[in-house]
Amino acid sequence: MAARADPDPVKAFVALIASDPGHSTAAVARLESLWGAVDFSSDPLPFSHTAYYADEMGQDLSRQFVSFEALIDPARVVALKGVAVRVEQELARQGRRTVNLDPGYVDYTKVVLASYKYGGQKVYLCQGVYADIVLLYARGCFEPFAWTFPDFQSGAYDKVLLEIRRLYRRQRRGEQAGQETR
Repeated sequence: MAARADPDPVKAFVALIASDPGHSTAAVARLESLWGAVDFSSDPLPFSHTAYYADEMGQDLSRQFVSFEALIDPARVVALKGVAVRVEQELARQGRRTVNLDPGYVDYTKVVLASYKYGGQKVYLCQGVYADIVLLYARGCFEPFAWTFPDFQSGAYDKVLLEIRRLYRRQRRGEQAGQETR
């Protein structure tokens, strides 16, 4: 029988979609006040694989990735999703979101997004939140699944996500080195 083990900590990030850089800046500042220091922020990348958000948030949308310094228990992604939705609501104008916030995490082997939407591939966690594994890390790169969102499938974010994974690996090595010297 296997013994219960605590999960390894993971690297939290948020993938933002917005048409106005000012809205992204406001969202990141709010999340930083709630989640702690940001240790990586990508340049905005064109978000053109779907028009899903255009009616609500406008045209010329960009996606930006921001990761947070503190490593977290993967179960905290449930709370991160709730906070992200509250921040979206705080920053909304006239009942429309100005920013879409998709929290998730990176670990050694995958990229996971938190979602309130059911999908056959998603694993229910709690409080209405599902874990959606969108990319798998293998042989030095991220591999999408058949269900992975088209923008994540395209490879456009791979460089950014590999950098977040590199930061995660460096932090984990530092943690493990610290444990060995105690």
